[in-house]
Amino acid sequence: MKPKDFREIMSSALPKKDARKMEKHVFRIYDTNNDGYVDFVEFMVVFFILSDGSSEDVLSKIFRLFDVNSDGTITKEELTRLVKDMYGLLKKDDPNVNAIDFIAKSAFNEMDSVMDAKVTTAEFITACMGEEGFSKMLANK
Repeated sequence: MKPKDFREIMSSALPKKDARKMEKHVFRIYDTNNDGYVDFVEFMVVFFILSDGSSEDVLSKIFRLFDVNSDGTITKEELTRLVKDMYGLLKKDDPNVNAIDFIAKSAFNEMDSVMDAKVTTAEFITACMGEEGFSKMLANK
């Protein structure tokens, strides 16, 4: 499946939402080998994990959504960008920038346990599985 095909599926699944900004983020979850296509095996593996996988497996897939440049870590800028794009799905009007920055900064601070300005998969999973408010909220959206 090419990104264009994926876009059509997203539009069908969310007909009343502007999902354009989220398409590329969600596509990353499925394109596990980063070749720009989602083949049947990639789709089915992710589908199975998201529907029946352990919490850790599901969160490791969701981590790919946040890891915009696919380098294995999430920066504050990546998190802010994704929160802004997610906020656009929830609110049709121009999002309140202060709320976006507050949510992104709070979630990032919860996740970055070693305070090295990046969040690893392990830190992401730990924060989301813990009772960390903002981290859990973002992973459950």
